[in-house]
Amino acid sequence: MNVKALTSAVAIALTCSPLVSAAEDEVNSEQFQQIKDSQPVVLDPEFVVEEGIIFSGYARYGLHYSDDFQKYVQAEGELAGRAVGRLGNETNGGEFQFAKAFQSESGAIWDVVLMLENWWKYESELESGEEISEYGDIALKKFYAGATNIFASQPNAYIWAGRDFHQRPQQGLNDYFWMSHDGQGGGIYNLELGDMAKLDFSVVGQVDGPGDNGNYALTSKLHALQLADSVALSFLFNYGFESDQYDDNGVIENKDKINAYHLAAVIDQNWSKGRNQFIARYADNADTSVFNKTEDLTTLYLSLEGAVNFSEQVALEYLGAYHNYDANSSEDDRTNYSAIVRPMYNWNDTHSTWLEAGYSVVDYDQGGKNTAWKVTLSQNVTINAFGNARPMLRFYATTGQADNQVRSNEAIEAKQDTLALGAMFESWW
Repeated sequence: MNVKALTSAVAIALTCSPLVSAAEDEVNSEQFQQIKDSQPVVLDPEFVVEEGIIFSGYARYGLHYSDDFQKYVQAEGELAGRAVGRLGNETNGGEFQFAKAFQSESGAIWDVVLMLENWWKYESELESGEEISEYGDIALKKFYAGATNIFASQPNAYIWAGRDFHQRPQQGLNDYFWMSHDGQGGGIYNLELGDMAKLDFSVVGQVDGPGDNGNYALTSKLHALQLADSVALSFLFNYGFESDQYDDNGVIENKDKINAYHLAAVIDQNWSKGRNQFIARYADNADTSVFNKTEDLTTLYLSLEGAVNFSEQVALEYLGAYHNYDANSSEDDRTNYSAIVRPMYNWNDTHSTWLEAGYSVVDYDQGGKNTAWKVTLSQNVTINAFGNARPMLRFYATTGQADNQVRSNEAIEAKQDTLALGAMFESWW
């Protein structure tokens, strides 16, 4: 794996659609799956250290014009990302990373990584529990160091410490991080358990300025379990806990501590024409993150996402998801069903047309349903054909509607019609 591959990998790790890209030729399949899951890019002993700073990143910025009060389409109460689809329905922002690699005389390989981010968040993202100080802030997202080839018995193991993206597997069509534990701490990746599996585990703290707020997570992933040549299995377990300093306001206070945990399984299946991924995640006292805890809450997320390449010109991406939120007879109890399809046609290596359609239902236990649908037509100009090639210019039109029978406040309209026109660039590098 050379510097070019690391640059591509780090960049694509920031976001990715599920179709196989040219970058897969430059990194092995496990690293590419790690990239698609937006996990840290882990160095291995084969990495060739060269002089200089590696600049990489991901960004999308552009115009999104709408006369409607609601610029983006969503059903009130959605908790699983952009449940009607992200194409023509996503905000601006970017992540900009600088990395430097070193090699010792013993053969150990090190890297030091710094990332800044700038994102505009809309309300559904803020409701998901992510802490945002202000829209459009420049924030320090990563600053960590790591090393590989430091243990003779575990040459592929990579140890790290600092602040990093952490355990944030992401789905492409709904832009949903179905787990998210970005924070600062330390741990190890790719600890080999014989020839059968690999183990990752870390302890991270939730960021509060330059320090942490007393809220911690023990994260783990057992992966590289091959059920067949084209089928792989992974298990994830996370445990969230608090020190005495943590409460909802970050103020030292005597209170009962709340613990939380995740249990998840992921099945990846590849075939000659595409791929499928099935996700099952159960959470106790939490939803996407064991940092953000709610007593007596249980959530269940099930999803199937995949892609089919019918030919060099025609492809289809699809996603179906089920998200159950059970807060022990609370009026917030609800189940979200969603489906998204994205057929794509490549006219040539430069021009492509995408059509994305999505539908979302939020079914409240107390009675009432919120629904939304969206259709986006996007004409694209890109550096190469098919889904993962970037940079890309998009010129799109989005239409959709939300019908909210259940509203959290009167400022939310019962029925919202959206028509939007946009021009956006997206790139990773």
